Amino acid sequence: MSNTPVNNGRRRFLTISTSVVGGAGVVGAAVPFIASWNPSAKAKAAGAPVEVNISKLQPGQLVRAEYRGKPIYIVRRSEEIIANLEKVEGELRDPNSEEAQQPDYAVNRHRSIKPEILVAEGVCTHLGCAPTYHKGNFGEMVEGVDYGFFCPCHGSKFDMAGRVFAGVPAPLNLVVPKHSFPDENTLLIGVDQGEA
Repeated sequence: MSNTPVNNGRRRFLTISTSVVGGAGVVGAAVPFIASWNPSAKAKAAGAPVEVNISKLQPGQLVRAEYRGKPIYIVRRSEEIIANLEKVEGELRDPNSEEAQQPDYAVNRHRSIKPEILVAEGVCTHLGCAPTYHKGNFGEMVEGVDYGFFCPCHGSKFDMAGRVFAGVPAPLNLVVPKHSFPDENTLLIGVDQGEA
């Protein structure tokens, strides 16, 4: 054992210095770690609203957009297509949109804010395939129906409101994303009408 007197001031200084350096190290390591929890710019962009110019969309025409990595089908329905929505309701699994596949303001026959504009995810509710849009020749698959969506993977069929026909593998109607119309020529996907 040494008989050297203990310098308590020096001991305190070393303890405090070591604590400060250790604390700085912990903070230095924690900052990038915590920052990694923030969503990336790509992830932020994936959830950002998508604006679509619909001014040149013709009756019966479909355009595609992408929102949150999913295809969005946008169709301008003619007055004839809108009138025919009622005619097929007896053949549909969920004609009144009772399953929560759309925002509250789209729980109607046309499943949208504007009857003439359909906005729906182009993803079959069976196994996630992309249904094809049939314009004018859908009657070959569904008697008396000229327009609709057909999933080539397993044969699911949807009307022009994205409502699924009975007797097909898809259990639910197509999903209708939040959407709004800031003006007559602009569709905003990902923002509810009240939020626009």
